[in-house]
Amino acid sequence: MTGVADLPLHSGKVPPWMLKVMERLARSIARAIVEIHGPDAVVRGLADPYWFQAFNNAIGMDWDSSGSTTVLLAVLRKVSLSEDLGFIVVGGKGRRMRGIDSEVEALADRVGIDASKLLGFSQAAGRVSNVLLQDGYSPYIHAVVASETGLMVAVQQGMNVEAGLSRRYHVDRESVEEPFRGVSGILSHSGVLNAVASESKEARKLYVDLAREGASRIERMVLEASRMVSGAPTLLDYMDRHPGASHRNASGGPRSSKPYYKPVPIDSRTRKYLEMLADNPPVDEQDLLTAPGLTPKVVRALALVADIIYGVPTSHRDPVSTPLNPFVYAYSVGGKDGVPYRFDRRTAERVVLALEEAVELARLGRDEKLRALRRLRRLLDPLRS
Repeated sequence: MTGVADLPLHSGKVPPWMLKVMERLARSIARAIVEIHGPDAVVRGLADPYWFQAFNNAIGMDWDSSGSTTVLLAVLRKVSLSEDLGFIVVGGKGRRMRGIDSEVEALADRVGIDASKLLGFSQAAGRVSNVLLQDGYSPYIHAVVASETGLMVAVQQGMNVEAGLSRRYHVDRESVEEPFRGVSGILSHSGVLNAVASESKEARKLYVDLAREGASRIERMVLEASRMVSGAPTLLDYMDRHPGASHRNASGGPRSSKPYYKPVPIDSRTRKYLEMLADNPPVDEQDLLTAPGLTPKVVRALALVADIIYGVPTSHRDPVSTPLNPFVYAYSVGGKDGVPYRFDRRTAERVVLALEEAVELARLGRDEKLRALRRLRRLLDPLRS
């Protein structure tokens, strides 16, 4: 399952002593997963917002903290780069997010993955999470987890300061349509432009056709559509007044009755991006993932023209579809901020020792491995209840 999770913005840092224990816990859990299920299981797990949050809870981060994404990715990154577990984590928050391209070039060989494929996946995931899907969250974390088999997931987090929330996106498909197969979080009822929705397929096809029209024609249509949604008289309004006119929009209603659209002004920068798009138009809707010049504002302009001029709407559905269960594994070792209780260092260290012992036993042979797995299951059962 891939998806989205909404988390309240929290301030504060993890104390150094606690971070060391969290790193040991994350390392032990990752080793156990890789030993039993292989490195692909880590990647598949991190694609699931429930599993991702459960991992956070299991190492002691609070269930509702936006910082949990930063901490888990950071500790798993350190683990993956310090020993060979068959997966790597690249990117992260701020500076690491901005430097992910050079990091991919340097580290892709570590697990035998083509750097260009890993980089292409990272860029595609960033575009679907922030350009083709616009839901009011500005990205400040972007990381990619990849296994030695080539399985990949991008984890991106955006911030909405006004709402006091961050939202986490899990993308495991290089697809322009429904890259978030399972989505959890807080549902928004307004202000979303979802060009990756399945119901936006016809709109995406129209985006491709519009790109071939040329930058100047697109700009004229954006201007006309902007006047229509603002209620100003347009050329088509004058044509409508002609006795034989039938120039209503394709939806059948007044052209200005689209309250979810706002005029899109075209400045010099946007004009430059429109020219880039028109000079190198996408060949199909999938090609939108790499089309130069396709910025958030250009997508809004294309969506405005598609709906207002041609009557082909882009979806306004928020991709969130599954409520978040915040307390999955939250009682394992407690939480940094004391929710549901303060971080229990002694219990955390005992869990580390138990997991390390189980992994070592699993490496001895099949019979010992089965006994180790049974013991590990007994350790996990109380956490599930």
